[in-house]
Amino acid sequence: MSQEQQLARVFVELADTLVADFDVIDFLHLLTERCVDLLAVDAVGILLTDQQDSLQLVAASTQEAKDLELFQLQSEQGPCLDCFATGQPVICADLGAHPQRWPVFAAGAAQAGFAAVHALPMRLRDQVIGALNLFSATPVSLDPDTAALCQAFADVATIGILSERAAREKDLLSQQLQIALNTRIIIEQAKGTLAERRGLSMDQAFVALRAFARNSNRKLADVALAVIDNHSNVAELSRPQHPQ
Repeated sequence: MSQEQQLARVFVELADTLVADFDVIDFLHLLTERCVDLLAVDAVGILLTDQQDSLQLVAASTQEAKDLELFQLQSEQGPCLDCFATGQPVICADLGAHPQRWPVFAAGAAQAGFAAVHALPMRLRDQVIGALNLFSATPVSLDPDTAALCQAFADVATIGILSERAAREKDLLSQQLQIALNTRIIIEQAKGTLAERRGLSMDQAFVALRAFARNSNRKLADVALAVIDNHSNVAELSRPQHPQ
């Protein structure tokens, strides 16, 4: 199979993962494996930012790459961190030639058996969500064609992750909206029940309902449900008013 055919097959394979119930971690592990298969590198790691804008290791093709990525995060220095911070590729063909650039990381990389590291930003327009990191056991440069291919892999991963996040946020928003609608229905039912029991208007019933919830430090929806169920813990609120 030619390299072009292999590339086409890999992109189709990656695209097939971008479906419903998309498993982000499995997708990223697959990406690291395919990068090693197609590129002249020995290991690949992926760092992603979390909700606190802090980088986390999410996938690595080997244990050595995983350990080095974690070491990089702990030491707070290295090409992958610089790549994420700047949103630009960081190419280091020989860590030993410039150990002063990241002295702690360079020592850790040498101990792990890596001599070269190339980090590609995972970004969409101005949004940078992480870095795709390539590790080589021997000093090696990254030619323009390979760099472009690596960036294409990083772009595919970025689109997949952002799509999954958008879908998750949309689902969450839909759930929150449905909860709000359901809660509103419950409150309206409780207002009607309370108005009938106490001889109040709907507005007066709502004022009483809300005041009881606040005074008892309970959620309005919980109090409304208790009123509908005629629960004993809202007996005072539900007690009919007697004429003076």
